[in-house]
Amino acid sequence: MPDRKTIGFLFIEGFADWEYGLLAASAVEWFGARAVSLTPEGKPVTGISGFRLTPDRSARVDENADLDAVAVIGSDQWAGKAQPDVAGLLTAVASRDGVVGGICAGTLALARAGLFEKARHTSNGRDWINRHEAGYAGDINYQDVPHAVADGRIVSAPGSAPGTFALAFLQTLYPEKGGDLAQMRGLFAREYAEAS
Repeated sequence: MPDRKTIGFLFIEGFADWEYGLLAASAVEWFGARAVSLTPEGKPVTGISGFRLTPDRSARVDENADLDAVAVIGSDQWAGKAQPDVAGLLTAVASRDGVVGGICAGTLALARAGLFEKARHTSNGRDWINRHEAGYAGDINYQDVPHAVADGRIVSAPGSAPGTFALAFLQTLYPEKGGDLAQMRGLFAREYAEAS
């Protein structure tokens, strides 16, 4: 598959298990992508559920030259005092016109890397992101919405929106696949349309 895309999923300790599954599985199953798991040092991490994840590789720039996209998955530790510095990886992917996404507290990594400076974006609330990263570059571009926001090659979402995060991320990575994405959106939306 010559145009097969490789997506890195960046996890840290305490990652939110519900934030990546739909994106990772849909990317592989619907679009033939290759999903690889990353942690800052290439060491195992444990999610909120207690599931242990052994990554494919670290988040070092030189190990990830093949990435077409990277998704930063949320964890309370992104908002802590000892959050990892992954700006090098994120800016490297962005500089080669890759897709860079962040969901929930993972958006803080994008803010710290300066990727929101010229991109409309969202997170867990305007006050929340400013409390953790006051005066970040591009704070004027914040969109106070409950769903994912894509601007150029930057995708962001609150932690409560893994469905629209998956769709916006895949639409950005595969703009030519509108029909497949519409079908996918319709399939996932049925759950809510039929709920009483």
